Amino acid sequence: MRRRTFLAGAATAMAAGPAVLATGGTAYAAAPASPAVTFTNPIALQRADPHIHKHTDGYYYFTATVPAYDKIVMRRATTLQGLSTAPETTIWTKHSTGEMGAHIWAPEIHFIGGKWYIYFAAGAANDIWKIRPYVLESSSANPLTGTWTEKGRIALPLDTFSLDATTFVVGGSRYLSWAQNDPAVGSGTNLYLAKLSNPWTITGTPVRISTPTHAWETVGHRVNEGPAVIQRNGKVFMAFSAAATDANYCLGLLTASASADLLNPGSWTKSSQPVLRSNDATGQYGPGHNCFTVSEDGKSDVLVYHDRNYKDISGDPLNDPNRRTRYQKLYWNADGTPNFGIPVADGVTPVRFSSYNFPDRYIRHWEYRAKLEPNVTNLADSQFRVVAGLAGSGTVSLESANFPGYFLRHKNYEMWVEKNDGSSTFRNDATFSRRAGLADSASGVSFESFNFPGRFIRHYENLLYIQPVSTSLDRQDATYYAE
Repeated sequence: MRRRTFLAGAATAMAAGPAVLATGGTAYAAAPASPAVTFTNPIALQRADPHIHKHTDGYYYFTATVPAYDKIVMRRATTLQGLSTAPETTIWTKHSTGEMGAHIWAPEIHFIGGKWYIYFAAGAANDIWKIRPYVLESSSANPLTGTWTEKGRIALPLDTFSLDATTFVVGGSRYLSWAQNDPAVGSGTNLYLAKLSNPWTITGTPVRISTPTHAWETVGHRVNEGPAVIQRNGKVFMAFSAAATDANYCLGLLTASASADLLNPGSWTKSSQPVLRSNDATGQYGPGHNCFTVSEDGKSDVLVYHDRNYKDISGDPLNDPNRRTRYQKLYWNADGTPNFGIPVADGVTPVRFSSYNFPDRYIRHWEYRAKLEPNVTNLADSQFRVVAGLAGSGTVSLESANFPGYFLRHKNYEMWVEKNDGSSTFRNDATFSRRAGLADSASGVSFESFNFPGRFIRHYENLLYIQPVSTSLDRQDATYYAE
C-alpha cells in the first residue's frame, strides 16, 4: 500500500542550508545565464556536413552537402528551427568539365570583411577523387540571391587529397584549418593549420596539428577531418570527425590555449576518447562533421551535426544519402570544457534542471534514483525530455535522455527513473503539472504531482521526493531552472 506520510522533517529541513548573504538573508539563484533551448530533430533530411552562420541581419544561413554531390544549396531563417522548413536555393552548380566538376562536398558559409565566402571541396570531372578546397565570394547583402565569384582553389604546398576547410580568428589572426593526405605520413587524412593573408590565400608554412592514431580514429579508414572551432574562457576547442563515415564516425576534440602559438603542434591536446559517438539507446549512428552556432538570444551554444537513424548500411557509406542535419545544446563543464553528451533521440531535445537554491546542482539519475548533484559530467544522466504527460490532461512527463522510455516517477513518494510498464499507476506516477516556479514565478519551474495534488518534486538531502510545500524553504527546494 502506498505510504501516505512523507519523511519526517523532509518538508522543513535540508542536509546543508542555503547560502547566506552578508546581511543574514537567505540567498537564492538568479535565473541561469544560459536558459534551455529546445529543438525538434531532425532538422533537414539528406543534408550532411551542415554549416550554419548567424548573421547580423537577424538571419541564420544554412548550407550542407547534398546526396548528388553536384551543387551548393542554401537556406535562411530567423530561427534555428525555422531552417527546417525554409525554402532552399541552389547558389552554385558544379562544372561540366575540369576542376570543380565532381564531389561537391562540405560547403561552409562565412562572412569576412563585409563579404560572403563559401569554402567547399570538389573533385575534377575527369578525376573525381582529385579533391581540393575552393572558395566562392559574394558582395551581396543576401547570399541566396547574390552573384557568386569563383576565387579558385586554395593553393596548398602539398597537391594531394584535401578537403573540409574552415576559418576562424584567434588573437586578431585569421586561420584556415583543413584535412589532407600526406603520403609521407601514410594513408588517410590529417588536420592542418595555417594563417590566411586573405580569405582564399594561406601564408607561411602549414603545420600538421593532428594525425589519426587512436583506435577510434582509424576504424575503416584513418581519418581526421571536418574541423570546427568554438572558443570560450581563453581556450580554443577544435572538434573534428574521425573514422569511416558509417556508424563508426564520431567526434574528437583538440584543445589549445588562445594565448599559445597555435602553429606549434605541441600547443594542442587531443581527447583520448570521442566526445560524441553512436548511441544504440537513442538510435543515432555516425554523428559527425559538426559546426557550432548560438541560440537566438545568444545565450546558448548549439551543436550542429549530421548522423543516420540506422546502423547498418548497404555498400559504400558515401553512396547512402540519409545523413540528416540535427541540433542539440552544447553544455559546459565546471572546468570550462565543452560537454557534447550523447546524440539525443529524434523529436524534442532534452533539457537540464538546476536547483533554485543550489544553482550548481542538477536533477540527475544514479542507479535509477533521482538525485540532485553538482558537476554531472555524464551529461545525459541529467537530461530529460519534457513530453506530453503520460496521463494526459495538459500535463507533462520527464523522459530520460539516455534511457528513452524511462521516466521520472514517484514511488512511495521517492523519485526514480523507471521504464514505462504501460500501467495506469505508472502513467499517473510519472505525470506532473508544470507550474510557474514556486520561488521564482518569472523564470523558474515547479512540478506538481498529477495523482497527489499539492505535492511537488523537491530535493531533501540531495535526493528527490514529492512532498507538500508550505514554507519558503519548501518552495525554494521545489523550484528549478530549465537549462
